[in-house]
Amino acid sequence: MKIKFYLFTLISSLLVLVTCGSGKETHGGEITSQVQRAVLSSGRTESESAFRQAFSEPERAKLLGTLDEIAELERAGSWFQGLALTESAIREKAGDYAGAVAAAYKELAWAYGLGLIKKEEIEQGLRNVLAANDEENTEMCANAILAFINERWDDASSGFNRLFAEADEPDGIGRWMNLVCAMEKNNSSAETDYRRLGEAYKSIRARYAHFPEYWYRGARIFSDAIAAQYAENCINISPLGPFAGECRSILASYTGLKNEDGIFIKTKMEVEHIISQSVNSGDPELLSSLIPLIGLPDNPYTVFAVGALRSLTNVPKYRDYFTILASSSKGRLAERFSYICRG
Repeated sequence: MKIKFYLFTLISSLLVLVTCGSGKETHGGEITSQVQRAVLSSGRTESESAFRQAFSEPERAKLLGTLDEIAELERAGSWFQGLALTESAIREKAGDYAGAVAAAYKELAWAYGLGLIKKEEIEQGLRNVLAANDEENTEMCANAILAFINERWDDASSGFNRLFAEADEPDGIGRWMNLVCAMEKNNSSAETDYRRLGEAYKSIRARYAHFPEYWYRGARIFSDAIAAQYAENCINISPLGPFAGECRSILASYTGLKNEDGIFIKTKMEVEHIISQSVNSGDPELLSSLIPLIGLPDNPYTVFAVGALRSLTNVPKYRDYFTILASSSKGRLAERFSYICRG
């Protein structure tokens, strides 16, 4: 059986700019020493029949073991750039073409969630896959992912159900996308069904801890405090990414603010990071990005920021900075800075 790594080559070519921007090197089809050191889990490739025909038992054991290692690395929170491309190359070599496309998409979706590439680039990569071959499962998976990223849930779930519904990995990327489709389609279904889907979604979070879209979809799917926590996690991973704006609006709505106030929301982690940068550089002006948050109506994020800034008033240059802001501001903002100045 002649193996052609066209899926890996076509899709991974889009990651050149990501690699250059990060200064890191993707590993192609190689298995890094980090992967080799990982602890085995229980994942399996979907194309079992073709896999058994293509490789000897020792070869199959080696490939399956490496997929297990990759899965366990992700579940342990040890995601790094190029890991999903390594998985894609292995799955393609094993004849699991749908799994290869899905794994390559996982790498691109991660880069997109961090704001490193554009949605149009992912779509073009998938169209390249469609143009380069006529293998049925490859086409089905590429079309399903195209439908997924454009939120055509019925079309997407139709393909994912056929390809991944019986996949052995309950937290694999195909199963995750299918679960998103089910929840987006059924958010008005019977409460017991929706609760079951929600519990399934929460149960796979370990593998997607560094994946912005996992948290974004959860923020959209869930409600109240759970949605807020998912939105915060998405923002904390990628504060300037494509999902951050909607997640900030979700936080604003949860706290009783107007959706448009979301652009001023900063998570607790962001507030701490801004203050840390300011203190480390000795520059109070670096706190200026918190001023719109301080001026919002009462909400937990503003309360946290006010309390954090009060802790700086024992430093003269920061107390002077807040005093100037208190005297030059009006209304609620002036009151807040006056309160901060009192330490």
